[in-house]
Amino acid sequence: MTETGSALAERLAQGTVLGAEGYVFELERRGYVKAGAYVPEAVLDFPDAVAELHREFLRAGAEVMVALTYYAHRGKLRQVGRESDLEAMNRQAVRLAREVAAEGGALVAGNVCNTWAYDPQDAATAGVVRKMYAEQLGWAADEGIDFVIAETNDYLGEALIGLEVSQELGLPAMVTLATTRPAKTFDGYDYVEACKILAGHGAAIVGLNCDRGPATMLPLIATIRDQVDCAVAAQPVPYRTEQASPTMESLRAEGVDRVFPLALEPFSCTRFEMADFAVAARDLGVSYVGICCGAGPHHVRAMAEALGRTVPASKYSPSMDLHPILGAAASSQDPGVLDAWNVTL
Repeated sequence: MTETGSALAERLAQGTVLGAEGYVFELERRGYVKAGAYVPEAVLDFPDAVAELHREFLRAGAEVMVALTYYAHRGKLRQVGRESDLEAMNRQAVRLAREVAAEGGALVAGNVCNTWAYDPQDAATAGVVRKMYAEQLGWAADEGIDFVIAETNDYLGEALIGLEVSQELGLPAMVTLATTRPAKTFDGYDYVEACKILAGHGAAIVGLNCDRGPATMLPLIATIRDQVDCAVAAQPVPYRTEQASPTMESLRAEGVDRVFPLALEPFSCTRFEMADFAVAARDLGVSYVGICCGAGPHHVRAMAEALGRTVPASKYSPSMDLHPILGAAASSQDPGVLDAWNVTL
């Protein structure tokens, strides 16, 4: 780990930082994580799969490798009978992130998230959460991280605990809120006000992640950017949310009992839509632009290129002029073939 805060501050000073998350969703799609529990057992069971996903995001332009410790806290591991693996899982996750980050000069972030243990009406739960975070981030600090991402926070109170534990370890923190409810956190704070409070308590970056797609996150982010003094982060899910269904959890489709989380594909954003989001967020003054659950490397590469970057995976960026039907060679094709491709019903 570099001198406290310097690596993150230096990267922010260079311009918009591009992040990429959504590891749990992507590994579930690949058959390495159990939906429902969403515990990242793959860190121990299939470390090569985790390292490969890190590498794919790195090649696509991600500047931060986030240790896969989302839901790798004591409560969740107990639920799947792996509490004894708690320390090994958290340490291994950081090691995998560091190994890949070194291949491309990326930063390494430790990670904590909503615990489902916090209750603002029960003071004892704050101690439970603090212990979970202290364990996870203590091991992460031992293994060497540049900063902490405390994310998907439904409660401001829980977010503040993550920030405090990070500060006690001498680590800068990016603290982002989930926005499942229309206007306020679960403990009743307006999202903008909550971000102002987090900034006032010394968070290096504040903002939003998960739940909302680009269309319904950007208006909130614009207001947050206008009203906080520190750097701002925006990491939406790549799904087409709208005013009537502002979150991926609220999306509905005919003939499907529940779209979230296993039938979201019809609502997926294209790489072009995520590229447009990256530019829009940057133009608002967002310092940390990223993507959350549902992310794929193709989204990240398109976002990087929209921000004016050439990344390792750009070698294989689309070149439709080389396509036998859609490119220059189309003129040499049989008219019947072209008609079949261009048929309209």
